Amino acid sequence: MASLPTAEICDTNAAHISSGDLRILHPVFQMYGQSHAFSGPVVTVKVFEDNVLVRELLETKGEGRVLVIDGGGSMRCALVGGNLVQLAQNMGWSGIVVNGCVRDVDEINLCQVGVRALASYPLKSNKLGTGEKHVAVYVGGTFIRDGEWLYADNDGIIVSKFELSI
Repeated sequence: MASLPTAEICDTNAAHISSGDLRILHPVFQMYGQSHAFSGPVVTVKVFEDNVLVRELLETKGEGRVLVIDGGGSMRCALVGGNLVQLAQNMGWSGIVVNGCVRDVDEINLCQVGVRALASYPLKSNKLGTGEKHVAVYVGGTFIRDGEWLYADNDGIIVSKFELSI
């Protein structure tokens, strides 16, 4: 799925920015993966230092969707690594946004999935299965809900309550 340029989206949708229907995430994310521009409907998951639910979601058909992971901003372990990004690519996910860390950066950078995360960190996460799927999450200074649309490119990440065009 081709992604719309975020700068153009912002330029042509000022009213939606003012109303809050279109929100710009804080510029705190590092870029990983081959796909620097990606977009799609959002699927959310809220976890803390545990990636079992992340794997469960990525094992489903992605159909061009974007997984938004609220990891509480933890910098103590990685929620996504090379194996999960490869799984996301195989299952047809467009992108992954992690409010937390990734690892296996060299492996991730070989994949055709767009990944944004706060940082890389070599320690893997716990495997307890705790967290919540399909809930509103607070990532990058804004609430993001299942079914909203996310657009990411070299200029930033934006979320819309509906699919956009320019």
